[in-house]
Amino acid sequence: MTFIELLRDHLDTFNQAYDGHITSSMRQAIFAMLNCRSNTERTSQWACQGCAHTADFPLSCGHRSCPQCQHNTTEDWLNKQQAKLLPVKYYMVTFTLPYELRGITKHQPELMYQAMFSVAASVLKDFAKNAKQLGGEMGFTGVLHTHNRRRDFHPHIHFIIPAGSFDKHKKQWQKNKGKYLFNAFNLAKVWRARLLAQLTDKLNIKLPTAIPKKWVVDCQHVGKGLPALKYLSRYLYRGVLPDKNIISDINGQVSFEYQNSQTNTTEIRTLPVTKFLWLVLQHVLPKGLRRVRDYGLLRGSAAKLRQRIRLMLAVAGTVLTPLENTTKTQAIRPCPCCRQPMIFMGVHRNKHARLTNFIRQKPTAPNATV
Repeated sequence: MTFIELLRDHLDTFNQAYDGHITSSMRQAIFAMLNCRSNTERTSQWACQGCAHTADFPLSCGHRSCPQCQHNTTEDWLNKQQAKLLPVKYYMVTFTLPYELRGITKHQPELMYQAMFSVAASVLKDFAKNAKQLGGEMGFTGVLHTHNRRRDFHPHIHFIIPAGSFDKHKKQWQKNKGKYLFNAFNLAKVWRARLLAQLTDKLNIKLPTAIPKKWVVDCQHVGKGLPALKYLSRYLYRGVLPDKNIISDINGQVSFEYQNSQTNTTEIRTLPVTKFLWLVLQHVLPKGLRRVRDYGLLRGSAAKLRQRIRLMLAVAGTVLTPLENTTKTQAIRPCPCCRQPMIFMGVHRNKHARLTNFIRQKPTAPNATV
């Protein structure tokens, strides 16, 4: 049982039920997933290292919403982020959008997500600048999540932040010595005020009348940072719901399992198949929207500065943990003959598929008359 199978079997019913709500980005995602690893005109060619066996495989769609694609992309992102880790404490700060603004986000996702990123990043930068123990340049990585564990629409941004800053005037690393990074309640107040001002004054978005006065921002210690990165990588490039979590499709009712964050137990949720498809597809992001963004010390161009900070910390007596392999993940397949790894040889045209398409499209000649 896979999400793509359910989508293919119930696509007509889904289109009828949600015709007015399906965006162009959703339709592009649907088209990509339905054609993923099908008999396309281009195929990938593989050759065994242990024997002479070769094989062709249909290409994956590569769409970031596809549940069967981009495993290597996830590993590559995790390796790159791991290479940026500093030997200091890390915090995760999560900015959550209140329920009352989620309707606007569904209708104008690109504007809302851009506003969320820019405002949340400005709040963190200003808090770091005004903190007595910091005052220098911080670094953080933001990852946009649009759902909770039940897969309901729940936009929020996680920021992974090393507990310290670099003072470019003193040329030194300033360590955060307190038990907490920032006060979460103060973060929430500024987050609320700035985002509402951004939406009304700059974007001219009409807000609902009832907006809660208290918003939620969470700030917690997450150790050395790697566990938090692994957590964030789970939903980045492998779709909203892994196929292994779909457990049944009985009489038009689909059941899937999820982990309850409050009780830390596995629970099951059951929905009609069309509602289940919408539950997943509503999280398709607008084309071109970056859901992962690096700031300050963690941006790509700051590699030399991060290395300098690591050397400073090493001189100060900090034990540097060795970095794991950060080379790009290479896709491999086991050979069906000898089980040795096959290597990717390239992409080429599938002549059989082209011939099949030509036969299907060739018009039938009219009956001859005498």
